[in-house]
Amino acid sequence: MDEALRALMERLRGEAGGGPGYERLVATDALDELAAVLTEPGQPLWAREVAAFRLGLAGDRRAFEALVLLLNHRDPQRCASAAYALARLGDPRTARAAAALATNELRVAYALHPVRLLVELRAPEAVPALITTLQRRLRPHDPYRRVALACVEGLGALGDARARPVLNEALAHPALAEAAVHALARIPGQ
Repeated sequence: MDEALRALMERLRGEAGGGPGYERLVATDALDELAAVLTEPGQPLWAREVAAFRLGLAGDRRAFEALVLLLNHRDPQRCASAAYALARLGDPRTARAAAALATNELRVAYALHPVRLLVELRAPEAVPALITTLQRRLRPHDPYRRVALACVEGLGALGDARARPVLNEALAHPALAEAAVHALARIPGQ
C-alpha cells in the first residue's frame, strides 16, 4: 500500500468511525463504485476524500473536480492529500487549476499546497503563478510568509530566469532572504 494512502486511511478512520462504509471504500477495487461516491448526494466528506484520493492514484480523471476542491480546503491535511493525488492523476487541467488557486488573493491562506503542487508538476503555468503569488506576498506586514517561502523555494527548484527580479526583491525580506539567495544560486547563468 502506498504510504500516503496508508496515512490518509489512518487519518480518516477516526473521522469515519471505522464503520462498514469506511471498510468498503478502503477495500474495493471497483473504480465505478468509488466514482459513484463522488456524485451520490449525502456522502460525508471523509468518503468523498477516500474515493477521490483512490481514484486519483489510479489515474481516473473522474476524481479531478473533487481533488481540486480538496486542494483548496481549510484543513491542511486534506490539501496535502489532494495535492499528492493530483500530482499522480495525470490530468492536463491540474496545473491550470493549481495556478488559479495559488494566485487567488481571496484564498491565499490556502495557497501553500497549490504552490507546492505547481513546483512538483513543473508545468508552464508554474513560474508565472509563483512569481505573481510571491510579488503579492512581498508587501509590508503580509501574514502569509509560509506561502512566500514556498514560492521562493519553488522558483529556485524550477530554476527559471524569469524569477530573478522577484527573487532579488525577496532578498530585502529577512524571513525570505536566505531562501532567496539559495534560489538565485540555482538559476543558470546567475
